[in-house]
Amino acid sequence: MTAAERPQSRGALSRGVVARYAIGSLGTGGFATLPGLVLVYYLTDTLGVSALIAGLVVTAAKVWDVVIDPWIGARSDRALVRTGTRRTWMLVGAIALPVGFALTFAVPAGVAPGASGVWVFVAFLATATAFSLFQVPYIALPAELTGDYDERTRLLTWRVVVLTLAILLFGAGGPEIRNAFDDEATGYLVMAIVAGVVIGVGMLIAAGTAKRADAAALGRSQQRASAVSAEGGYREGLRALRRSLPFRVLLAVFVLQGLATGLMLAGAQFVATWVLESETAVTLLFVALIAPALFFAPLWGRLARRVGKERGFRVASIVFALAALSMVLLVWAPGPWVYLPVAVAGAAYAGMQSLPMAMLPDVISHDARRTGRDNAGSFGGVWTAGETAGMALGATLLTLMLAATGYLESRGAETVEQSAAAVAGIALSFSLVPALLVAVSVVVLRAYPLRRADVDHDVAALAGIAGDPGTTGAAGTTEGSTR
Repeated sequence: MTAAERPQSRGALSRGVVARYAIGSLGTGGFATLPGLVLVYYLTDTLGVSALIAGLVVTAAKVWDVVIDPWIGARSDRALVRTGTRRTWMLVGAIALPVGFALTFAVPAGVAPGASGVWVFVAFLATATAFSLFQVPYIALPAELTGDYDERTRLLTWRVVVLTLAILLFGAGGPEIRNAFDDEATGYLVMAIVAGVVIGVGMLIAAGTAKRADAAALGRSQQRASAVSAEGGYREGLRALRRSLPFRVLLAVFVLQGLATGLMLAGAQFVATWVLESETAVTLLFVALIAPALFFAPLWGRLARRVGKERGFRVASIVFALAALSMVLLVWAPGPWVYLPVAVAGAAYAGMQSLPMAMLPDVISHDARRTGRDNAGSFGGVWTAGETAGMALGATLLTLMLAATGYLESRGAETVEQSAAAVAGIALSFSLVPALLVAVSVVVLRAYPLRRADVDHDVAALAGIAGDPGTTGAAGTTEGSTR
């Protein structure tokens, strides 16, 4: 470690570690954004798959993620105990994901809609598995990189800055690449290849933050975590949910908000095409969403340092819900005015992403102090499963609303006319329903019990257990030992 990179206080992170960890959100943001934005539309309006079947294809692949994420989390904890690093599985996911992503959008021309749906399902299932291999240990790392309350906010704030850049890059750039080709199938395939490579590179860079712990730290980790290494991932995940009220509350809030944002993400292309009557308007929607988020992510971090993460999170959620609710007017008066409330929602979305992610390591440390066991991977597995379920069910909810309001699917260059009810259903799925979901999440958040003093107490107690004031509790590693 160079002198410039050496932490200046207990738990402090170098700029290099913060930057490399944040770059991983090129991968997580890209994979969360682009399939959610275009996959249902690709199935219904290019391959001719019915809306309900398209929803089932996307949801089934995501359900698989929900099933395997806790298992991956437990295996990640075992790998940490055995080798002192979570890096190996992250590397496997980073290398495999670009291949699966390209195959998802590589359905050969002339394949029947039913067979096309099967092709996309199998390829997307493999891609989602590769993503989980990276994402679950990636989520677990912040609890091990630093134990400082504000440093965790700093780490996750910059991750969200990169995440918002990724949403802009993939949400705006992906459709632009697709639209650059006259043939839809070719456009989707080129888009998938380019996006997959960028996602993989971001993941590979972030994997470098999960370095091997030194021998002393590894020994402490093995001693404290040996009890959990034999536990099944599912049982340990369920136990974590049962014993940790902060985790239950935070996960429930994040899933509800993932459902809301997943619904809006999946509906953006439909809003652009059928409400705003411009397929290219989806690019403007994403610019309006992300540009404010880039400026506001650091501001939410400052607010959290002043009033606490949970209060800042509540404020961000309320602002988002109000902005979404105002877009109900799209039903009667569609127009470019919608970019203003989208921008307000984007500013709030930065806080809705960074603050709960900064609260998760606090929850993990709190559990570690109470139980004396290192279960960051198991927490990460359950968290990722919940996040995946929320986003996937958002797309499913959209397809149910499309089917209920009489949406007509099409294939290739075929032209259809949507009914007024179908267009209204699209508008409400982008406004009223997400607003209600986030409003419910704000009510649930009131039960979150951890405050700054609680987290500081947990970190101090864990450092005392480790017998080293420079260590964090979750893995017994310092920033220096991870380099």
